[in-house]
Amino acid sequence: MIDINLIRENRDLVKENIKKKFQDEKLPLVDEVYEKDIKYREIKVKADDLRAERNKVSDNIGLYVRNKEMDKVEEAKKRVNEINTEISEIEVEEERLAAQIKEIMFTIPNIVAPDVPVGKDDSENVEEKVFGNPKKVDYEIPYHADIMASFNGLDKDAAGRVTGNGFYYLMGDIARLHSAVLAYARDFMIDKGFTYCIPPYMIRSDAVDGVMSFTEKENMMYKIEGEDLYLIGTSEHSMIAKFKDQILKESDLPITMTSYSPCFRKEVGAHGIEEKGVYRIHQFEKQEMIVVCKPEDSEKWYDKMWNFSVELFLSLNIPVRKLVCCTGDLADLKYRSCDIEAWSPRQNKFFEVCSCSNLTDAQARRLGIRYKDENGNKVFAHTLNNTVIAPPRMLIAFLENNYNEDGSVDIPEVLRPYMGGKNKLEPIK
Repeated sequence: MIDINLIRENRDLVKENIKKKFQDEKLPLVDEVYEKDIKYREIKVKADDLRAERNKVSDNIGLYVRNKEMDKVEEAKKRVNEINTEISEIEVEEERLAAQIKEIMFTIPNIVAPDVPVGKDDSENVEEKVFGNPKKVDYEIPYHADIMASFNGLDKDAAGRVTGNGFYYLMGDIARLHSAVLAYARDFMIDKGFTYCIPPYMIRSDAVDGVMSFTEKENMMYKIEGEDLYLIGTSEHSMIAKFKDQILKESDLPITMTSYSPCFRKEVGAHGIEEKGVYRIHQFEKQEMIVVCKPEDSEKWYDKMWNFSVELFLSLNIPVRKLVCCTGDLADLKYRSCDIEAWSPRQNKFFEVCSCSNLTDAQARRLGIRYKDENGNKVFAHTLNNTVIAPPRMLIAFLENNYNEDGSVDIPEVLRPYMGGKNKLEPIK
């Protein structure tokens, strides 16, 4: 959510930002919330004036009583009652306008960074740099589900019978590999100075509304029937919401945390759920990182966070590239974002494995996350998030880039302690 002062002082800037995001249908909302804000402030002033008058009249009642001016006492009491009625009516209107303003402000997108490329959708994202040497081989690399099956490691048929499409059983060495990369990613981030956290896997609706846009909520989140609870789509949701309505100490910033959680997503939209493999599914596990920091530090942390992703994937023999997200591909709360994409030697292209975002104070405003600066002022913090590792999707890149012609899969040195010392997985004959 942007600062209402931007609407008051520079509507043109807000409208231009909406146009950059190709959301022209939201342009009328800027003028609408501007007018409602004027009315809201006017009636607030009127209510304050009435309260001041009521206090003055009430003070006079005692004076009239002492002077035995009973006519004036009754007249003053009558006026107090009239004022109370007026204030009650104004407070109802004040509450109604505040709710309308909040709803509109939640819909208006965050201001994007000035250097974000303008584009309509993810097809116009911009490659910035490739890290590592994308592998090209002269032998066939099977589809990832078939590689997993060669180790008796994947059973989607059974999951379909038990749960439905979009779920899976991982078994044997593939299940162990899945757990190993999560454990490695956890320790990798702890070594970077992040505090390890296992958060709640369900959050209330006010927390959901604080961390994401209404569209994202509708397309992603599973609602628990009969409860004000949602299953998290990423642990970023509950980790950021941990600081809801808190006044933090400036000395405690930055707060850096890394978390493990299962994640649940409806995946409503054009992509759909993958029938055979595990690229797009309803349930997966994830290691995440978040930062809560002072505004002047958020861009520095943004660069640190995506670089952590690059370092991590290169340590697993997986080449990656940084793809800068264009304006039309940014969710409404994001100031800037980039995808870290892993190389697929089977498909001879990159695909997304991490998403790093700086949301400036957009989440903090919605959730009420502030800190006291050295002058005692309460300042909205900045929040950032990035995927560390999200298997089983990242296992696609791992298996393909470490796959050998004989069907075996090499285990990189950094991962061997988490795989019982194994340096290679052999397919089951």
